[in-house]
Amino acid sequence: MSYQDILYGTPTMIAALKELPPRTTFLRDRYFPSAPSDVFGSDKVLMDIKDGSTKIAPVVAPRKKGIVVEREGYVTKELAPPLIAPKRKLTFDDINKRGFGEALFSNLTPQQREAQILANDLVELSSLIDGREEYIAAQALLNNGYTLKQFVDEYGTNNYEEYELMFYTGSNPALFTPSNKWDSSTSYDIYGDLVAMCKLLTKRGLPVEDLVMSSDVAEVILHNQSIQKILDNRRINVGDVTPIALPDGAARVAVLNVAGHNINLISYDSQYTDETGTTESYMGEGNVVLTAPGAGRTLYGAVTQMEQADHAFHTYAGARIPRYMANEEEDVRTLRVSARPLLVPNNITPWIKANVLTAN
Repeated sequence: MSYQDILYGTPTMIAALKELPPRTTFLRDRYFPSAPSDVFGSDKVLMDIKDGSTKIAPVVAPRKKGIVVEREGYVTKELAPPLIAPKRKLTFDDINKRGFGEALFSNLTPQQREAQILANDLVELSSLIDGREEYIAAQALLNNGYTLKQFVDEYGTNNYEEYELMFYTGSNPALFTPSNKWDSSTSYDIYGDLVAMCKLLTKRGLPVEDLVMSSDVAEVILHNQSIQKILDNRRINVGDVTPIALPDGAARVAVLNVAGHNINLISYDSQYTDETGTTESYMGEGNVVLTAPGAGRTLYGAVTQMEQADHAFHTYAGARIPRYMANEEEDVRTLRVSARPLLVPNNITPWIKANVLTAN
């Protein structure tokens, strides 16, 4: 087996990707973590979803051996995840010119530079997929589902098909409408809205820990007079205003005791650039989402692809699957990294979303 076959072999590149430090993404990592059992060996995945429960155990009369309690039911759906597949070309010119950050008079051979470019491309292509997964996580939290554009040819054209996955039918049960916008006055009862939002989850036995906000909402909350009074009350433990840094644009600006629940107020202002070149915020504007860590999970379907080495189809299970292709006529190598993620909730409606500012 040649050096090139080893370097560009799919098992080699999969092993390399596993050793590379992953890009940290706040929404995906905190609310949609992935376990080894979430990686499937087929092109479809199984989504198990159940409702919360507040049932309690029965009291049994003396000398009785117990009372049967039925197991909680759940719904299983078989779904085909969307395909994310960025790729990058490598030409003769790329391996013969100085790379980014390389010394002006470098002793790297074209073969060494090729291996270095391969490693860099694996990192960057995988990072692009991380960004798309973060976008899907944001859409799932904000819309209780997501609609994705599946491009047929070039990215950014009008030639695409839609992939839609919504976690409800009819009206959206995750949508909360406040009686008034939170920036309507500095004394508006934001706390009352938070209590009402918490009850929508806790009455179904679901946890509440985080209020994730777009950065404009964080400003309004911290300038709200009623919230300031609550956080300034030193006689009882009602909150904490000590900021704590979180990954990638997220920061805990305060902890607020809402009807007995310590809620992390988290401002998240990370952005992405879409297919039109427009920079957008993952959380949009004027949005808040009340939920808890681990409210969902990320499932991965297998990727089937034809290998350059034997021109046969192979199926790989994993979060990131690379593929090498060579076009001898055009003297071009192409590296592609594929993923088939599906971000789903663990329970029916484990988050509550509200748009709370007058400008939105």
